[in-house]
Amino acid sequence: MVAAARHYPQFDSQPASYYEASCVRRPEYSSLRGPVKVDVCIVGGGFSGLNTAIELAERGLSVALLEARTMGWGASGRNGGQLIRGVGHDVEQFEPVIGHDGVRQLKRMGLEAVEIVRQRIEKYSLACDLTWGYCDLANKPGQFEAFAEEIAELRGLGYRHAMELITPEQLPTVIASDRYAGGLVDMGSGHLHPLNLALGEAAVAAQLGAQLFEHSPVTRIDYGQRVKVHTLEGSVDAATLVLACNAYLNDLNPELGGKVLPAGSYIIATEPLSEARALGLLPRNLAMCDQRVTVDYFRLSADRRLLFGGACHYSGRDPRDIAAYMRPKMLKVFPQLQNARIEFQWAGMIGIGANRLPQIGRLASHPNVFYAQAYAGHGLNATHLAAKLLGEAIAGQVGGGFELFAKVPHMTFPGGKHLRSPLLAMGMLWHRLKELLPL
Repeated sequence: MVAAARHYPQFDSQPASYYEASCVRRPEYSSLRGPVKVDVCIVGGGFSGLNTAIELAERGLSVALLEARTMGWGASGRNGGQLIRGVGHDVEQFEPVIGHDGVRQLKRMGLEAVEIVRQRIEKYSLACDLTWGYCDLANKPGQFEAFAEEIAELRGLGYRHAMELITPEQLPTVIASDRYAGGLVDMGSGHLHPLNLALGEAAVAAQLGAQLFEHSPVTRIDYGQRVKVHTLEGSVDAATLVLACNAYLNDLNPELGGKVLPAGSYIIATEPLSEARALGLLPRNLAMCDQRVTVDYFRLSADRRLLFGGACHYSGRDPRDIAAYMRPKMLKVFPQLQNARIEFQWAGMIGIGANRLPQIGRLASHPNVFYAQAYAGHGLNATHLAAKLLGEAIAGQVGGGFELFAKVPHMTFPGGKHLRSPLLAMGMLWHRLKELLPL
């Protein structure tokens, strides 16, 4: 199968993200030249690929990882930096396939996923501004009432971290905005600098013996008992292949590419704020996220900038001026930032599946080809969980979470790559119209 690597010129022409401007020194990894033979070839240098490389290298397997750009270039280095419990949306919908116990296991893995990140950061002393504390914000009274049920469910799952309902009257203790109907504070979730985390994990993978190659887009994959992955100047011969490209997979594997929809998400960052002004906005320095379909999410950076993101687009067309597009949304939440300068603006592509559950499994047609994708904008924790499950499965540890995820079927978006975005956009419009109801 031949597939040329797709280019993303809209990202090349954008100003650098705040993360790129503030990241640790970025090491350079050479491009692949000549043949390499390993146990496992991984395509994709984001959280999924890097952590799968760590999981496999820790188990003694030889690994080569191919990245078309640079480590963390995609969503892993562009996202909102919010490390939030949970995996998937409305996982009860999968009970007919995986049963009641399977649903409960999925929910527990959504809690475990954050712990995997915590432990990786602690084990390897990764400097990424990890800060604990997160708040779900209710847009409607009914959503706030549901938070109490969520706390009860989390306690029933054994969640050990402090949680707190924030009534409308108490909201000024967590956010200086009158836009919301209450909140749920969770001290077991938090926020961090995602690009620094990805770069730190790349360094760990290399230290463990994984061979990392940048600027090495895959041009062709030959499938068989062993796979051969070709780049412009080299090739990797491997017993096992892992496709970890998420929204950037495109035509590299049409079977998987048709099951994930690339969607644009956008973030702006203000100038650094004084300590008094920053904590006046978010007194407890929590990451925040509302409950709308076109979600707003925001937090303070380590140097006290407000990072404000959201406005997911399914059209494939980015705003011409991200700051002009996002700033009015920020001012609806924080009108007191009217005179604050926007110093950074950037975009990234997230991958969304039709049922909003991460897709983790192996190809039925080629059982030595594994994949992980479609995190629906909540990939910081889910990627690390996926990597752990892939590592276990490839190393021969049968049973557990990998088989559970692999049981869930994922539909191919209808209409091919040209129609699937408009069709999903129509479906999302229906959900946005429902949000206009007062309850």
